[in-house]
Amino acid sequence: MAMAEDEFTQDGTVDIHKNPANRKKTGNWKACRFILGNECCERLAYYGMSTNLVNYLQKQLSMGNVAASNSVTNWSGTCYVTPLLGAFLADAYLGRYWTIAIFSLIYALGMTFLTLTASVNGLRPSCDNSSCHATTSQRAVCFVALYMIALGTGGIKPCVSSFGADQFDETDNTEKEKKSSFFNWFYLSINIGALIASSVLVWIQMNVGWNWGFGIPAVAMGIAVVFFFLGSPLYRLQKPGGSPLTRIIQVIVASCRKFNVKIPDDKSLLYETRDAESNIQGSRKLEHTDKLRFFDKAAVDDMKDLKNSWRLCTVTQVEELKAIIRLLPIWASGIVFAAVYSQMSTMFVLQGNTMDQHMGPKFKIPSASLSLFDTVSVIFWTLVYDLVIVPFARKFTGHPRGFTQLQRMGIGLLISIFSMLVAGILEVVRLGIVQKNNYYDLEYIPMSIFWQVPQYFLIGCAEVFTFIGQLEFFYDQAPDAMRSLCSALSLTTIALGNYLSTLLVTIVTKVTARHGKLGWIPNNLNKGHLDYFYWLLTILSIINFLVYLLIAKWYTYKKVSCPATVQPR
Repeated sequence: MAMAEDEFTQDGTVDIHKNPANRKKTGNWKACRFILGNECCERLAYYGMSTNLVNYLQKQLSMGNVAASNSVTNWSGTCYVTPLLGAFLADAYLGRYWTIAIFSLIYALGMTFLTLTASVNGLRPSCDNSSCHATTSQRAVCFVALYMIALGTGGIKPCVSSFGADQFDETDNTEKEKKSSFFNWFYLSINIGALIASSVLVWIQMNVGWNWGFGIPAVAMGIAVVFFFLGSPLYRLQKPGGSPLTRIIQVIVASCRKFNVKIPDDKSLLYETRDAESNIQGSRKLEHTDKLRFFDKAAVDDMKDLKNSWRLCTVTQVEELKAIIRLLPIWASGIVFAAVYSQMSTMFVLQGNTMDQHMGPKFKIPSASLSLFDTVSVIFWTLVYDLVIVPFARKFTGHPRGFTQLQRMGIGLLISIFSMLVAGILEVVRLGIVQKNNYYDLEYIPMSIFWQVPQYFLIGCAEVFTFIGQLEFFYDQAPDAMRSLCSALSLTTIALGNYLSTLLVTIVTKVTARHGKLGWIPNNLNKGHLDYFYWLLTILSIINFLVYLLIAKWYTYKKVSCPATVQPR
């Protein structure tokens, strides 16, 4: 029996044929190379289309600065809200593998449709030497394609990182150590795709044509789909555990029904299955915690109806809800950071448009291409973090990962403050040159766009600490059967960050553009005060960081009481 257990994984995973997953034949890095390849191509497609989207909307679809910026952040926000749908389907019904497969096809169709809107006469805006003239219907068709992509990405984003982590058995110490490195390499693969997108593809869009600029990402998405299916025989799959939302609501309902019931002092009297395994498919049992004790009422056995899950819930089911509630404050602290991050695809690009983009007498670098310095920063710091910082920090902290996940995220939030400070200082200097030399009506001022590099580099460094830490934290702290949902929850911080950016831009524009004034963010930024907007984000980031320190101090990590097991056939 021991030999049979050693042959199969002990975390509940199965292979593509629904048999217990064989340790040697499935999972580990041999499966992850297909997942990482898929993610690299998918991110190349996404960033190849989205990095320069604000310029496409402004120049090709005839939108102003504020309208183009808000359209991008609204769309980006939707890309990070739809993962809630994908996560629900993955955890409750389809599983992560089939959710990724189905939504990848929707994604590929959306990319193809977007390419057609920039290529086919009638769908493509008519342009002359000076400007383009898009009709209302052409804009509508373009946004239909964009929101098809937003739907498609909703099934991939919450599942692919968790699916990759599923390839490592948590009950095996050797594989568990590899899982932590997986998240770093996963984020590295994202940014390799983004590096190609922000350099080569942005240049193609601005110098060759948008039909090629969108067509190449569409092909990349097709390659991503093929790559994913090629690895199917090697994957380990977690079975869907039923609707996580239903289980959460059951605990809330049962607790409210037993409002007047007293919780026993001996917590071992709370209801739990006697079997070694949890009664939740694909989940290990969770130990009881003393916080949020009101919900323990749902596990008090009042002997009225043992078979009714709306009256009596297991301790594990109660702890699932507690785990989600404990995650919410950490989740909320990522929203302001995401608003700062969103500036790379909006205000940083518009700021760069006002600066000298020439490299030598002939070559001109598109302003959106400067995001490649964010990508280079991410790749650099990912490698440095894994190979240098973790071993060095481990000597002082004694923690196997160097820092706890919460410490890692906090460092990233701190670094993001400096990215906004640097962006604001640059804008003060740029406006000083404009005012001193009366450059108000110049297309771009004689100040190199490469002065923007530090703000991109700092955001890239902050990403490595915050976003990767967040990926690992939400996977690790999520109940086993809610991992896709919790990954989606972490992504909604980016959605709300984009929506927060839209809200701030809208409010700032309305408040500062009263009584005939141009406001902070006019179409001609030389006559505005974009620096004030950066200072506003700096202040919000400082407040957010201080609140985060209190939240992190309060948080308690989850405890698993025993592993799930799968009996071999």
